[in-house]
Amino acid sequence: MRLFLSLVPPIAIRALLLDRMQGLVVARWQSDAQLHVTLRFVGETDRHGAEALLLALGAERFTRIEARLDGFGWFDRKGRVDQLWAGLAPREPLAALHARLDRLCVRAGFEPEARKYVPHVTIARFARSTAPDPAGVTAWMASQPPLPGDPFGFDALRLMQSHVGRDGSVYETIAAFPLRG
Repeated sequence: MRLFLSLVPPIAIRALLLDRMQGLVVARWQSDAQLHVTLRFVGETDRHGAEALLLALGAERFTRIEARLDGFGWFDRKGRVDQLWAGLAPREPLAALHARLDRLCVRAGFEPEARKYVPHVTIARFARSTAPDPAGVTAWMASQPPLPGDPFGFDALRLMQSHVGRDGSVYETIAAFPLRG
């Protein structure tokens, strides 16, 4: 099983992002079902690892988090553009939840997260063979009208499984934990 912990933005936010997904011909735009905020990538595990994580998550209580969209950015891998994303602010509550989940995952037997956490929703991915020039992605970002800054909340923390296929990943919710308060 390939697992991760995430938040799914409300439908109105996903619709707004879907409306922006055009104009980069080499982009593999994400579908509505793929739009999420990864809080902690867990990685490959067996049934026992998944059960240990479910038990650890079930013993916790999580509070409601609000965020707002905060511009676009991109990640690179080995000098090529890999992902285009919409950022989220304020970063601190999401980063604190990420750190809490990382500690919980470590207690459940998983390796600590090695990457720096950047709260975002991935909106496009790029194949290695057709990765755009960073200048093209920067020009696309500059051509976009500002994202609305209205705050929105998330309803649940989700443990999700990623099924990787030739046409991209399909995500399945394994368990949802309500965000309260």
